[in-house]
Amino acid sequence: MTQALASLLHLVSRHREPAVVQALRSTAAAVVSYVVALRLSSEPAPLTAPLTALLVVQVTLYTTLTTGIRRVNSVVAGVLIAIGFSALVGLTWWSLGLIILASLVVGRLVKAGEFVPEVAISAMLVLGVTRVTDTAWDRVLETLIGAAVGLAFNILFVPPVWVRPASEAISDLAARMHTLLMHIGRESGSATTVEQAAARLHEARRLDNDIAQVDGALRQAEDSLRLNPRVREGVLFRLVLRTGLDTLEICAVVLRVSCRTLTDLAQTRGDEPVFPPRIAEALQTLYEHMALAVEAFAQLITAQVSANAEAAEARLTEELLTARRSRDQLAALLPEQMALRPGEWQLYGALLAEADRVLDELGVEKRSERLLEELDRHSREQRERYPRLHRLAKWARGLRRTGR
Repeated sequence: MTQALASLLHLVSRHREPAVVQALRSTAAAVVSYVVALRLSSEPAPLTAPLTALLVVQVTLYTTLTTGIRRVNSVVAGVLIAIGFSALVGLTWWSLGLIILASLVVGRLVKAGEFVPEVAISAMLVLGVTRVTDTAWDRVLETLIGAAVGLAFNILFVPPVWVRPASEAISDLAARMHTLLMHIGRESGSATTVEQAAARLHEARRLDNDIAQVDGALRQAEDSLRLNPRVREGVLFRLVLRTGLDTLEICAVVLRVSCRTLTDLAQTRGDEPVFPPRIAEALQTLYEHMALAVEAFAQLITAQVSANAEAAEARLTEELLTARRSRDQLAALLPEQMALRPGEWQLYGALLAEADRVLDELGVEKRSERLLEELDRHSREQRERYPRLHRLAKWARGLRRTGR
């Protein structure tokens, strides 16, 4: 009893999370469509209506308006195909294969787009529910009811904003980069084996998969901000997160190259430490502050939903300043090491260049420039895509200035 109560309280505490809200919206839309279909359809159990509502209800309002029509086309086409087959043949293995093939072909003809498989899915589900020709129009009516209720739910009850999950994904990516940088810095003064250096290189390569997952979460967040009346500065939010992820992606690529450089150095040293103590200490300090800078950068770009932006920017500026000092100290120590090992000067220079690239990408000025460029590009694209709307908005602004 106590465990069940705790689970219930945990569920209630998460009622504002987007996933929970989406599940409740989908359930409500299916139930409402079923109730409406009970009154309008002669079927005793009009399950096609809630089925269609579940397919139509989307995660974001933008995807609902952009893909809702194609999804409705796919569902209606599948229902009509199932009705036709139920009037001609029964449900056998060969008729099932034939209905799937016909559904996939018809899906292309009605321009269902990415929802072509749903034509076959809808046809199979409806064919499994009924094979009586007299109920054909009831099935069509139920489909339209479910589609209408699903679209109405997404318009009247706006889907949740998915900015927080995207921000958390970006923070997790930065945390993994932070951990990798800290490990590299701590191992720089030890007798790192080639296998250990290669393991760090593989860890850096795995960041590519992490970035792909974050990109998917960010795309969902961008869609949730489009056409959402609850968000006033949706464009700015989208561009801040997108440009921030682009910066972290560049840093991840540079970090992978640095791991490759350290692996090459480990191969040339064998059982000896990769760096002498003074250089190892400077390199460790550099990588530690680079790790803290990556973490502060992630806090800065997600500050709109997680923390104070001014505090995050101040911390980032401080960590970058300290990291550049460590970089200069390392650069002053490397010539002596290059003189002792002239064949490795390219690798030492590469380490400095890669550190410079990361620090430059994380800079506050660079971030502001990139954000302004993206805002200008977005405005230019909007003007080119909707010239009439742009002229109308310009005319309205002129009227307001005249009125004042």
